[in-house]
Amino acid sequence: MNTIGFIGSGRVGGTVARLAAAAGHRVVVSNSRDPRTLADLVAELGPNARAATPAEAARAGDLVVVSTPLRVYRDLPVRPLAGKTVIDTCNYNPQRDGAIAELDTGATTSSELLQRHLPAAHVVKALNNIFFQTLRALPRPAGAPDRTALPIAGDHADAKSEVAAFLDGIGYDTLDAGPLAEGRRWQPGTPAHLVYAGESIQVAVPADLGKVREALTAATR
Repeated sequence: MNTIGFIGSGRVGGTVARLAAAAGHRVVVSNSRDPRTLADLVAELGPNARAATPAEAARAGDLVVVSTPLRVYRDLPVRPLAGKTVIDTCNYNPQRDGAIAELDTGATTSSELLQRHLPAAHVVKALNNIFFQTLRALPRPAGAPDRTALPIAGDHADAKSEVAAFLDGIGYDTLDAGPLAEGRRWQPGTPAHLVYAGESIQVAVPADLGKVREALTAATR
């Protein structure tokens, strides 16, 4: 049993927390408000869950999931995340986050910005291209013929292995897409960003390694 810290416990963060708790992990959830606002979520997650501040969740987590609007990435606690593997689920939305010139020009990616802010952490981009309801619907046991794969990217091999093991435990295969910069291949607007959606984003469609790999390749054409 590991402790998974969550900075941001909304739709995606809360869904991953539910999957982590169901898989037997200890869970420490946080948001930008008072931890008491998470009482209902903690009660739902069970006895191995508690609420905390973002810094406390960062310190407590063996693995930490960041699921916040990108615009607040500079507010993430730096020192408590040093040496930690950090799953970055964030996406850039200029209407919500404000314009970020480096992202608008393609000079860098949102996950690389987060890595720059957390120089001593090991950032792995994952869970950015799956709707939270889809994420809740598609977990399958290892070896299931309709098991879905999720792309991951990062600059640290051990961190990617840690994230792959966590995702396997909550019901997903992984496709290692390479270094963190390769996360641009499933950013919003790419074929891989909606690879798990059917006729609408709310319709969950399993996607195996081959389908995800094909979608990532299409993003490079």
